[in-house]
Amino acid sequence: MNLQLKNKISESLSSVLPIVGIVLCLSVTILPLDGGLMVLFLMGALLLIVGMGFFTLGADMAMLPMGEGLGIVLSRSKKIWVSVVISFFVGLLITVAEPDLVVLATQIPSIPNYVLIFSVAVGVGLFLVIALLRIFFRIKLSHLLIAFYSLVFVLVIFTPNTFIPVAFDSGGVTTGPMTVPFIMSLGVGMAAIRSDKNSSDDSFGLVALCSIGPILSVLILGLFYNPSAAVTETVLPSVTTTKEAFELFLTALPHYAKEVLQALFPIGLLFLLFQWKTKRFRRHQLLKILCGFLYTYLGLVLFLTGVNIGFMPVGHLIGSELAGGALPYLLIPIGMVVGYFIVSAEPAVHVLEKQVEEVSNGAITQQAIGRGLSIGVSISVGIAMLRILTGISILWFLVPGYLLSIVLSFFVPSIYTGIAFDSGGVASGPMTATFLLPLAMGACEAMGGNLLTDAFGIVAMVAMTPLITIQLLGFHSMAKRKLAHKAVAHQLSQIQDSILYYD
Repeated sequence: MNLQLKNKISESLSSVLPIVGIVLCLSVTILPLDGGLMVLFLMGALLLIVGMGFFTLGADMAMLPMGEGLGIVLSRSKKIWVSVVISFFVGLLITVAEPDLVVLATQIPSIPNYVLIFSVAVGVGLFLVIALLRIFFRIKLSHLLIAFYSLVFVLVIFTPNTFIPVAFDSGGVTTGPMTVPFIMSLGVGMAAIRSDKNSSDDSFGLVALCSIGPILSVLILGLFYNPSAAVTETVLPSVTTTKEAFELFLTALPHYAKEVLQALFPIGLLFLLFQWKTKRFRRHQLLKILCGFLYTYLGLVLFLTGVNIGFMPVGHLIGSELAGGALPYLLIPIGMVVGYFIVSAEPAVHVLEKQVEEVSNGAITQQAIGRGLSIGVSISVGIAMLRILTGISILWFLVPGYLLSIVLSFFVPSIYTGIAFDSGGVASGPMTATFLLPLAMGACEAMGGNLLTDAFGIVAMVAMTPLITIQLLGFHSMAKRKLAHKAVAHQLSQIQDSILYYD
């Protein structure tokens, strides 16, 4: 086996094992699970581990160099309008390719899938243009965040309550395993040819801005559509033997193979046109990228088959059994533990952690970002479970949460603000859409709550809390550095005093 692939699969194994351990512990203690569902879950976990290994290797080999190369070429272009047009279509195509968005769209039957997906894609395309213009004109990220989130919360006033959680969820699911590697590397490529001190800071923030576009698009949709129809319910598969479980995965595999092929085709076509026009990559680089593309395709097919067939029904069942049991408030601590570990199983998180460490030259480690994300997601899932149990409006958390995030942006280094707002989109990927969202929906159904206002919104909460925790990490790092400088200055002062004394 390829050594790199072996290492990637080993990393994904360490990421997924804690989740498997939690579900197994629940199944033999307070929450006995049906044997057939447990077989599905374990088979799904196996596919997830292998799939994530292939995907992360493929992203390193193909998606990152493609995005970085496009970013460098766009930065060198003399015609800004050409960069604007290309950026818009890149954002549009790559969002249509995002599998998480399809999962969310199918849950809202009152809006045609193509309407929701196209609206979100246009939102991402427009905001990718804004994100790239920010790098061109060196506009401070915090200023744009204040302006656009102010617009978001003004629109919230006029949007039906049933639509608000869906709108914020759409911002989270859009930045998933397809979008994040490409957009992040695009930002790195655009900032790479600059030599000023803010170039590394500006390489982050593209994902952050691209998460706002879908929220605005769907809020505007809410003025024309009313999602009052019943949400699509999760149907638990009936499996009694391992053979039936295997056949279920085998039946689903062609569907996800076709879905991922349709998703990757526009990106592949865009790359071929880019290469034909610019001749940027040499033959050996092209072969490596094509091989990486194949790894990415295979990894996403396995990953999506595993999480949709194996994880979604188990997440739904755990939620419904816990909420319908004697101790429904166990949802909160159990949800927090699951949230802490599940973020490390998101494919795009590994891409973000690696890119942060590389751009910051090791000053911000993968371990620090991972811990900050885990804490943030743990808190967000706990709040989401509390909302299901109590029916508290999501706005009581989103408004102060985003306000605190923006206030913090004025007190921490710019690079941490960019990373934090990027992290929010990255943390809410396919694992959230296919495990945490079904868990919330199962719990909400058992409690007799409103799915649209209480269950939806968990993706939005997962996308919000890392904005605070990562910036607090930056604040702590800055304070620690200042204390170290003061200590060094004090020691130097003592040395000088002693020299003067002896003189």
